[in-house]
This record gives sequence, structure tokens and C-alpha cells, in this order.
Amino acid sequence: MTSKAYLDPSKALEHLKTYDRADGLHVSELMDNRVHGGLTYNDFLMLPGKIDFSAGEVVTESRITRNVVLKTPFMSSPMDTVTEAEMAISMALLGGIGVIHHNQPAAAQAAMVRAVKRHENGFINEPVVFSPNHLVEDVLDIKERLGFSGIPITDTGSLGGKLVGIVTNRDVQFRDPATPLSAVMTTDLVTAQEGVTLTEANTILRDSKKGKLPIIDKQGRLTSLLARSDLLKNQEYPLASKSPNTKQLYAAAAIGTRPADRDRLRLLVEAGLDIVVLDSSQGNSVFQIDMLHWIKETFPKLEVIAGNVVTRDQAANLIAAGADGLRVGMGSGSICITQEVMAVGRPQATAVYNVAQFASQFGVPVIADGGISNVGHVVKALSLGAGAVMMGGLLAGTTEAPGEYFYHEGKRVKAYRGMGSIEAMEQGKPVPPSMLKGKTTLGAKSKSTTHENAATSRYFSESSAVKVAQGVSGDVQDKGSVTAFLPYLHAGLQHSLQDMGIKSVDALQAGVKDGAVRFELRTASAQLEGGVHGLNSYTKRLFA
Repeated sequence: MTSKAYLDPSKALEHLKTYDRADGLHVSELMDNRVHGGLTYNDFLMLPGKIDFSAGEVVTESRITRNVVLKTPFMSSPMDTVTEAEMAISMALLGGIGVIHHNQPAAAQAAMVRAVKRHENGFINEPVVFSPNHLVEDVLDIKERLGFSGIPITDTGSLGGKLVGIVTNRDVQFRDPATPLSAVMTTDLVTAQEGVTLTEANTILRDSKKGKLPIIDKQGRLTSLLARSDLLKNQEYPLASKSPNTKQLYAAAAIGTRPADRDRLRLLVEAGLDIVVLDSSQGNSVFQIDMLHWIKETFPKLEVIAGNVVTRDQAANLIAAGADGLRVGMGSGSICITQEVMAVGRPQATAVYNVAQFASQFGVPVIADGGISNVGHVVKALSLGAGAVMMGGLLAGTTEAPGEYFYHEGKRVKAYRGMGSIEAMEQGKPVPPSMLKGKTTLGAKSKSTTHENAATSRYFSESSAVKVAQGVSGDVQDKGSVTAFLPYLHAGLQHSLQDMGIKSVDALQAGVKDGAVRFELRTASAQLEGGVHGLNSYTKRLFA
């Protein structure tokens, strides 16, 4: 056999520099739609880099608006089968944020925002306060509606009154609901003086072994409150998404762009809203631009995420109107049929890249909304410039999603529907009496559920005699609790960036821009090869 001369192995790195171009494609080459057309997340891969750090060192912080940074780039969609108070609270505790849907009465949505804001606090500056004349039943009502029962008692029954006691869950257990609080409240109190730092207050609370620490001024008047449960949550949820000023969980909610939504927003802001999402399938409209102007004039400190958009032209109008963030996606969701029915939209990877590339020049982050069905899609969206991903179908079916589980073809599932589905468009209409037969509980009071429908306003269909569906209804399999599922997504994101040799989301996007992170286009056969294949049967467990 003829011997072949080989290069010196020790010179491999030097020889690598002799190649005219790096392996793979620069992102601008990949996303040239004149060559490749519109791309989805499945159409490409990132090439691996060098690992010289652990996955746990990867920082996943990312910006979702001009002024809001999350520890993890995960958002839940404002859909009525995905995000209500329980999902929003869980998302925020785990480092993301949930956007509460508006296909419900404004008061109900505001109550959900209030529940998020009250769930975890630093100093609680607006605590629930009772007077000695309030009754045990008042405390029980607060516990049922808001989930806590530790309530300070002042002589006036309001903040600023002289502190005279405190009532906890133990004080009201097994008590007659008509008992006045003066007969059950605890008067042996541990307090801290106004001006105490959060760290000092936490130390007092820890050492006193009390559940609540009232903060009082020199005259003994109540000024704020600190809760032990929040101290424990700080340890259990280190990634929690909190306002740096109030230490409360971030609360986000969606509204439409109709006149009634201005009154809705006022209620949400009163409840403590931090971020409002203008919810429209096509955000480049005079309705949304007018709403943006009004919000910025009326609530200048409120962060506004506008959309949805998929082109630079759409984005430019909303940025000029004052948007703090943009939601990108049209027809890419698993339950969305806009592209099919309306022949309008854009493949999601192409949409995210083009809008993010444009918006980043103005300091406006973008959120990739739709088309996310696994960890890899999350990473790809971030690599194309997204500050976060918004998930609907990926989180539907979790314990925290609205709705009850049922069995379908032997599988435990929950209902999941697009906001453009006929079923969502009919939500909130008065229910005919004939439909109520067999569906009322004996002795239950009937509730009116009539409200302005979010689905029809989102798709500009309120005045249409015939409703044209842009979404479908179905069900998704039980995924367990989001408290286990979101950490899986977070760990998967860290490991993916580790494989690329990247230590943070910011470094990922910088590497993509300067060409250090390289891409490869995937053919149909390459996509087949990259998935499970060649097996008679298999079990796919995502995490343990």
C-alpha cells in the first residue's frame, strides 16, 4: 500500500486558518430569502463550538422590553386555555412571565393581576388591613380570594392607622365566622421601624420566627408589611421575575385596541400591572397605533409590547408610536390557520430575524411568538435576535393551565384552542337557556359571562356577520406541572449554549452578528436524519 504524507498534527490549528471561509453560513447568508425563501426553525441548525465551562455557568438573562429583563427567556401566551393567575404566578416564580388573557370580564382579569402582585413581595406597601370590628368571615373571604390570611389590624382599618394587632390563619381556625377580630387577634407583636432596609427586615423576621413583620412609624402607625412566606420563596425561587423597586412579581396582561380596552387598562393598572401586551393578529393598524399613543400619554411608566408583526414595515410604525417591545409571529402557532385561510403571514424564523435585526437598532426587543415546540426552537429563536419566546401549545396541558383534565382515546388531556377559533370567538356571549340544562349546580347563583370578546377584536371580526376562523380547537396531552417543565426548558437552553461554546444569551446574539456562531441549512432528508428514525417503537422521555 502506497504511503501518504500527512501534515504535522501539531499544526492543525494553524492550517485551519488557511481556509478562505469558516464552516457553515453566516446568519445573513442563511436568512437570504432571495436564495432560500422563508425559513422555519426546523430548516436550519447551529454548528457546535468548544466547551470549556459547565452548563450551570450559562446565563440566560434576556430583555423583553426596553426596561424589563428576565432571568429566563420564557413567556406564556395570553390565551384563555394557557394563562390565568396560576400560570402567571408560576411563570414569574420560575424566572419567566405569564401574560394573562383578556377573553374575560375586565374585573376578573384585574383580580388575576392583583393575585400575581400580592403573591410575593418585598415590602408590601398596600397590604390588606382590617379593624378590630371586622369579623372572622372577612379574613376567610380574603384567604379564599387572595390566598393568604395574615392581616394587620389597625384602629382605623386602613394603612396609616395605629397598629393594634395582627390576625393569622391559626387565630381564625375553628372560630365562628361572626366573631369580631378584636376577640381573636394577636396583640403581642414584633415590629420594625420605618426606614429599615429589606435585608435588616428579613433578618428580624427570620429571628423572630413570626409569619408577618409590620413596619411602623414613630407614632406606631402601620406603613408597610413583610411576609415570611416571601422570604422562603426568595430561597426557593432564586430566578423569580421581580420588579427591582417593589420586589413584587412582574405582572403582564393583554388587552385589545378598542375603546372599551382603555377602561380595562385603567383597572389593570390600578391592580399593579407592569407590562401590557396589545393583542392583535395584525398589529400594524391605526387602532393599535392610536392605542399606543394614548397609553404612552396616560401611563408613561407602563411597558407596552405591541404586535403582532412579521415585517420591518410593520415594526417601524409601532416603534415610531412608542412600543417598548414587539411580538413577532403570524400564523406559526400549532392551532393557528391564518396562513392557510388568509394567505397572509411569514415563516417564523425569517420573521423573527428580519424584525429583530431592524428593531435592535432602536433598542426595542422582540418576542418570538408561535412555532415553539421544543428546546431547540427556543435556542434558534434567541439566536435570530429574539429576547424571549412566547409559548402556547408547549405550556397548554400543564397543571397550571386553565381547564380540567379529561381522557381522550386513553390519554389524559386538556382542551387547547386558538384565539382565532370559532369557540374562542363565541366566548362571553350570553348563553341560551336551552344550553344550561343539566349544567347548573343546585343552589348555585347564575353568573353573567357577557363581555367584549377578545378573540373577535384580535382578528377584527366584531362587525362581521360571518365569523371566519383563523384557529382551531383541540386538546393536548398532560405535561405535568410547569414547575417541573420550565426548569427542563431552562436546563435544555443552558446545555444547548454550552454545546455552542457560548456562556450567555447576549454572547449568543453577539456571536451570531459577528459570524462566530455559524449555521447550516437542513434539507428534508437532513431533518429526517436528525429525528428519531429506524426504530420499530420507542419511548420519548424529555426529562427526569
